[in-house]
Amino acid sequence: MDKKNSVRLFFSEIASGLVQVIKSKYLYIAAGVFMAGVGLNLLSQIYLHNSMSRGAMFPTLSDLILDRVPVIDVAILYDLFCIILYAIVFIYIVHRKEYGKIPYILLLGGIFYIIRALFVVLTPMGNPANFNGSDPLFNGFMKYELGVYPSGHVGNSFLLLLIVSDKIYRYLMFACLLVIIAALIMTHCHYSIDILSGFIFSYAIKSFGDRNLSMFSLKE
Repeated sequence: MDKKNSVRLFFSEIASGLVQVIKSKYLYIAAGVFMAGVGLNLLSQIYLHNSMSRGAMFPTLSDLILDRVPVIDVAILYDLFCIILYAIVFIYIVHRKEYGKIPYILLLGGIFYIIRALFVVLTPMGNPANFNGSDPLFNGFMKYELGVYPSGHVGNSFLLLLIVSDKIYRYLMFACLLVIIAALIMTHCHYSIDILSGFIFSYAIKSFGDRNLSMFSLKE
């Protein structure tokens, strides 16, 4: 088979896999949940911003780890390595032909962000001391960098890691996750409890999904 036909076959297989996903009602339900989660997460940031504009004071907390770590401005890293991690997941889906996991990924990601939006409003803590915002290139994916519990960077990244089944890809994603955590700590973007809770929330959501929402992980 020549190179041209190989490329054609490659994209044909991708299209075939995606068509099966597009035909499923679960994709659209999951996409709706995901968009709701992202929207509520943004609204929670706006709510905190408006509350601060009206004079509300959110407490800056002491942290056993952050209080002993100097601030190093590597904010660009935690957003950059999140993007790299998402790219790894995309490559994994195409390489392993796991297109059927797309609805499940969207669904659990949406559930995580819905829960995060709720907790951000319920526990409106101020940003850690000396946090000056992330790099303008990314700006934390949000206009407002408010709301810390739990960490969206860690929670969403760990959730994706749990969904991916291939060991090699999981090692690569774990390496990215370590960089994200280190950058969050060095930048003082999140309290240590935010990072730890990101793991706990994601594990709980994945466990719930495996028991009750397996129909969103489509069979090829």
